[in-house]
Amino acid sequence: MPRDIRWFALVTLAPVPLLIAGALLGASWTLAALLYITLATLVVDALAPRDGAVARDRAGAEMLSILLGAVHFLLLGIAVLTIAGPGPADFGDRLAAFFAFGLWFGQVSNSNAHELIHRSDRELRMLGRWVYISLLFGHHASAHPAIHHRFVATPLDPNTARLDESFYQFLPRAWRGSFRAGRIAESARLKIRGHRPWHWSNPYYTYIGGGLLFIALSWLIAGPAGVAVYLLLCVYSVSQLLLSDYVQHYGLVRNKGPDGKYEPVSPAHSWNAPHWMSGLLMLNAPRHSDHHANPSKSYPDLRDLPRDTAPELPFSLPVMAGAALIPPLWQRLMHPRLEVLYETGRIPGPTLDRRVVLS
Repeated sequence: MPRDIRWFALVTLAPVPLLIAGALLGASWTLAALLYITLATLVVDALAPRDGAVARDRAGAEMLSILLGAVHFLLLGIAVLTIAGPGPADFGDRLAAFFAFGLWFGQVSNSNAHELIHRSDRELRMLGRWVYISLLFGHHASAHPAIHHRFVATPLDPNTARLDESFYQFLPRAWRGSFRAGRIAESARLKIRGHRPWHWSNPYYTYIGGGLLFIALSWLIAGPAGVAVYLLLCVYSVSQLLLSDYVQHYGLVRNKGPDGKYEPVSPAHSWNAPHWMSGLLMLNAPRHSDHHANPSKSYPDLRDLPRDTAPELPFSLPVMAGAALIPPLWQRLMHPRLEVLYETGRIPGPTLDRRVVLS
């Protein structure tokens, strides 16, 4: 199917007027946004042919990312007011709004912020950082490029899911581990520059202070209920990001040479997904193998790599994220594929009947 920046813009921005209309006109519009992000995406992914096209429009991609970043902050305020503010909406309407807004933040805002923190332009990186800060996950802007991309598929990366580790075990470990690893990386960077770890330029001040600022703004918008809703939206959105990390690296390991160094990151160290609509909605994040092999690539340039180069998920990323919430189903889907990778030597690892975790 054809793919250019206009397709990315259409798919990512289509829920926005529905979400705003839901806030102003009623829950039926909110439900439409919710169905678009969930059911419509699943159906189109299932029916559309495998998508291998690239867009190659760096300027258009950056313009869309800036627009999505601006829309994120607008929708965040509207979400808190809609869900926690005064009005006739009943609990069911507010719950639908919570999931609709939260899915947009989790699928689109997270993907866009991820794209922005990889850009060379300082202003673009700053925008991505503040999107993460607004979701109380600012440290990801440090930990993701400095730790995850460097140590992915090794025990040194807290965001690589270990074999037999459930998502519910992975979630707290990854959050704590990435916060700590990012802080250590920033302290090391400051030390190289001749500063103490807690020099004023340490971005962790901004991550924590910025998070407190958004909590205060939520209080101003809707009082204590606004803060509670805002915190829940952040938890829901960040959980989706970590769920994607869990799915896209589960069980994959890099070889360690005789010198103790790990082999270079390759497309074999990330699970790939070629599906059309979820790829557009998440700015090609499911083309994860090419992203890790080439982190500086802009999202329109990412390729759908062949299966003999990059391991491929059995279903689309959203479907597999849902499966990961049911550990027995997840293992039934993923372990046979891992067994093949281990046995053929494409990925180092144990035979799965030993149930040895990455350690």
